[in-house]
Amino acid sequence: MKFFKNEMVVEFFEDKLAVGGLVIFLILSVFALFPSLFSYQNPYDLTQLFLENSFQPPNHNFWLGTDEQGRDVFSAMIYGLRISLYVGLASTVLSVIIGYTLGLISGYYGGWIDTIIMRIADIQLSFPAILIALIIMALWGEGIGKIVIAITIVNWVYYARTARGVVLSEKEKDYAQSAKALGMSNFGIIFGEILPNTTAPIIVIATVRIANAIILEATLSFLGLGVPITQPSLGSLIANGYQVLFSGYWWASVYPGILLMVLIISINLIGDRMRDVMNPRLKR
Repeated sequence: MKFFKNEMVVEFFEDKLAVGGLVIFLILSVFALFPSLFSYQNPYDLTQLFLENSFQPPNHNFWLGTDEQGRDVFSAMIYGLRISLYVGLASTVLSVIIGYTLGLISGYYGGWIDTIIMRIADIQLSFPAILIALIIMALWGEGIGKIVIAITIVNWVYYARTARGVVLSEKEKDYAQSAKALGMSNFGIIFGEILPNTTAPIIVIATVRIANAIILEATLSFLGLGVPITQPSLGSLIANGYQVLFSGYWWASVYPGILLMVLIISINLIGDRMRDVMNPRLKR
């Protein structure tokens, strides 16, 4: 089944809010991919930081001001945006691969395999996602790779449960039964026949969960358990600025917060529209 038919693309672009969200997301992605082209300085390069420039208000030299280390807030936001997007996208890809695969296997085979996988998922879902992530990061310590793995562990269950539910109905349909009658292997049926017909809900969930992954990373970084201080994400920039928010240096926290909000809203607008386009039950 083809999920990106021309009519779906046309239908997506009929929603102005979704198109606006897509445009904003693409613009932010370009900034994140090529931060050195748009930034005043590299906030990770200590040779470019001067303490005499600390807490400069927005001016012609520093458009959005500077923080306590003399870092240009605009430059730090661009580099922080890159890390936030990387963590969100990388953890989502890993979560989809792990959760989707386990969900397909669980739904197709059933029995004790299904019981084990789903009971693990149920136990994990009984705890708040932030609590699980906090425990993992507290045990492992901070680091970009570690936080990607932590968010992957938190999010795989959503894809597994969704894939399992879809497979339970798809495996009973004629095309799957015909493939089984023709002697096709279980591996071939699962990944060659059923998988292409179950990707729509996974794509929709993945789009929305990217925003959740970015928020979770920002929360962990805000609490000091995310990325290292030498590689700030938007969450850690907000945390650093929050410490002096009520001392009059509001720009160090407010501007990264606004950028994070805009990023999340743009992704949610895209995800909501994709859900409407790819779910036939929502069509009039």
